[in-house]
Amino acid sequence: MKILVLNAGSSSLKYQVIEMPKQIVKCVGLVERIGMEDAIFKHEKEGEEFLETLPILNHKIGLQKIADTLTDPKIGVVTNANEIEAVGHRVVHGGNKFSKTVLVTKEVKSNIKALFDLAPLHNPANLTGIEISETIFKSAKQIVVFDTAFHQTMPKKAYQYAIPNNYLDNHHIRAYGFHGTSHKYVSEKAIEKLALKDSKIITIHLGNGCSMAALQNGKTIDTSMGFGPMNGLIMGTRSGDIDPSVIFFLMKKLNKNAEEVNTLLQKESGMLGLTGHADLREITEKASNGNKNCKNALDLATYKIQKYIGAFTAALNGLDAIVFTAGIGENSAIIRALVCENLDFLGIDLDFNKNALKSKEIREIQKTTGKVKIFVIPTNEELEIAIQSYNLLN
Repeated sequence: MKILVLNAGSSSLKYQVIEMPKQIVKCVGLVERIGMEDAIFKHEKEGEEFLETLPILNHKIGLQKIADTLTDPKIGVVTNANEIEAVGHRVVHGGNKFSKTVLVTKEVKSNIKALFDLAPLHNPANLTGIEISETIFKSAKQIVVFDTAFHQTMPKKAYQYAIPNNYLDNHHIRAYGFHGTSHKYVSEKAIEKLALKDSKIITIHLGNGCSMAALQNGKTIDTSMGFGPMNGLIMGTRSGDIDPSVIFFLMKKLNKNAEEVNTLLQKESGMLGLTGHADLREITEKASNGNKNCKNALDLATYKIQKYIGAFTAALNGLDAIVFTAGIGENSAIIRALVCENLDFLGIDLDFNKNALKSKEIREIQKTTGKVKIFVIPTNEELEIAIQSYNLLN
């Protein structure tokens, strides 16, 4: 079975075709800068990359470009669109409606739309990807994997906010957590490596969006993101945890309306707000050259991760392993080193030589005497979506 995995962002489309159940990746690709005359299209098959710059003014044009490429006689992987038997879609917010992977129906699409306000940067684009995919891959089963679903095992003491109960009961205001597909994939890999009957793991997903999860025997008991994907860690453009009083001050004293505050905290804050840059590679380079704002931003971001490690270790009543994953977690030795600094009391003891090595494989980077395993595990959300889609249909 060939499954197309589609991750639709506000201005991008990531895709992979994966042959299941053998888990063979037939191709990977990306459409960037959707809405621009100079959009970028990347397609990779069997190690060979094809790159093109062209106008892609909307998601429909972008997805049609993907479909045309998949069926191209030279660089494609199918002879026609009907060979794609399923399309697995990533949707960020499933609210309280979805705790597992589901087939797309009118009701499912309606519920995704109802959650636009909770994930305004993600759910609208996710739904657009589904609706366009239905028109192009007409014979394929459309399947949705929710980022929030994996965290539905959280106990009430972890997900409920201390506001009147009716806001939870009637409006479902609670912590949901995100990046669940990634946390699930890497935690399962870590559990395999640990080979323990009972496991206590903290997974640390660091990319443009960042989140952490405390996992007991593979199930989430707490996570850093909350009602929407803005809470918790400092991110590329998102503030992470902030005192609600700041929001009231911005509105009352600085005369910002709700939309302006939302834009500030979602798109203008985080590492971008602290440094003027959102790309961590640029920030770390400038920090190493003495830029005080960039160094300060690294200190703030990694300190927040350390605080969550401490809190989650307490919630788990122990710790067997921490896992670094996603673009920054997998590739930034500097961030990993700063996070693990001064955590020896918890048994976290980084081997700097192991940490400096680059690899795309799962690896351990703690000292031989370290009590807590420190894993670097490349995430593979696309494969996890393909696995869940395949399991739903079989």
